[in-house]
Amino acid sequence: MRIIGGEYRSRLIEMPKGVEIRPTQDRVREAVFNIIGDVSEKKVLDLFAGSGASGLEAISRGAAHSTFVDVNSRCTGTIKTNIESLNIQEYQYDIIRGNVFAVLMRLEKEAEVFDMVFVDPPYYKDLARKCLICLDYYDILSPNALIIVEHFKKDSLETDLEVLKLEKEKMYGDTAITIFKKGA
Repeated sequence: MRIIGGEYRSRLIEMPKGVEIRPTQDRVREAVFNIIGDVSEKKVLDLFAGSGASGLEAISRGAAHSTFVDVNSRCTGTIKTNIESLNIQEYQYDIIRGNVFAVLMRLEKEAEVFDMVFVDPPYYKDLARKCLICLDYYDILSPNALIIVEHFKKDSLETDLEVLKLEKEKMYGDTAITIFKKGA
């Protein structure tokens, strides 16, 4: 897997070994960043981060900071390895090992605010929808924040959301990318 654009373009990143993850294909990640546009100076949250590809791509394209969250120590270790291989500065990232839902609650208590959230949970477990509900509830999103959800195309994200509004949905084979925006 590699970084698609920006400062670290074409640099390879490692995948966690011995972990069952489904990495976002390069072409899908490229399409996502083409859709969302400029990420300069944005604060990014990468949930179910795996290798950290989405957050690393955002930093490569000028994001100010990425916070990576994954429950698996092999994933967080791989993210750290990838950050070190790219020579990313300490002030540009945080790595949190923990349950995504507990971390979201903690981030709200710490008054953290994000401009962009990548959600890429394991398929078939209803985690994407549950994560959307939490992101809608917890006050961690800046005005006009984007939430980019990668999920199986047949997984339903239908739920009553108060602050998040559906912006766009694109299909790439069995993968769906659904983008929500925080409403005014």
